[in-house]
Amino acid sequence: MKRLIVNADDFGLTQGVNRAIAACHQQGIVSSATLMATGAALAEAATLSAELPQMSVGCHVVLVDGAPILPAGEVRSLLAPGTSRFYNSIGEVLRAVARGRFRSEEVEAEAGAQMARLRQAGVLLAHFDSHKHTHIFPSILRPLLRAAASQGIRALRNPFEAPGVVGVAEAIGTPALLVRKSQTVLLRAVLRGRWLRAVREAGFATTDGSLGVTNTGWLDDRTLRGMLERMPEGTWELVCHPGYNDGELAQVRTRLRESRQVEMQALQAITQAELRSRYRVVLNSFGDLAATSKISGAAEAARRP
Repeated sequence: MKRLIVNADDFGLTQGVNRAIAACHQQGIVSSATLMATGAALAEAATLSAELPQMSVGCHVVLVDGAPILPAGEVRSLLAPGTSRFYNSIGEVLRAVARGRFRSEEVEAEAGAQMARLRQAGVLLAHFDSHKHTHIFPSILRPLLRAAASQGIRALRNPFEAPGVVGVAEAIGTPALLVRKSQTVLLRAVLRGRWLRAVREAGFATTDGSLGVTNTGWLDDRTLRGMLERMPEGTWELVCHPGYNDGELAQVRTRLRESRQVEMQALQAITQAELRSRYRVVLNSFGDLAATSKISGAAEAARRP
């Protein structure tokens, strides 16, 4: 059987996003979520995570399109010039990284502060990922791994998409989707090898990759089922963003609005029984992955002379 972690991003962004993630978990499909330490609905999300102990929770590290927890003067290299906020887009982050602007110690400090805020709110952290996948860049990944290790976290998202899960015909029919597919294929070819080496050397657990990165904003029932049909053997993560498109979301800077309700409906239309019988997929969580990694590591240590 293939294994799938269904992880909902942006937990804590709004109360509507929180309700949607909780509903999808209670429906039996969302197994993990990543919580934003900078989210306006953090307190409610922390309460929900305690009420839903079977849903493992991680830190959704924000280093783009938001404001830092630490004072601006302590993380100046991470901020858009002349502002007290992060860069607005992943493209701007890439250009800043290419110029060597991001200071490693500031990345580690800010990520550590975000993880610590969640722990102080009583959240047990099983893993981490990052808003808009900024940890795909090795120079950002390494300090994030150090910050996570210091907070007792030993698992993370592998942001590289499984080859072939987005159909060519589907991508060609939507120009924006085709551009995004081309970008994810290029990033996988250029960065995946170095990324995996850094994760292994740091002793972290991760999946074989992700589904849904290309389709963020276009994940409906047909697309989701097509990805499940084409999902390779191994352990993969479905990256999703369920939510209610309400007045509170209208006040938040995000391109994902109507699509959040479409994703929620697509997720709720699939049961664990159908995952097993139709797609030969077993639902896992990042908590499962972290626990398995610890057991494997202990067994390996016991075999050493």
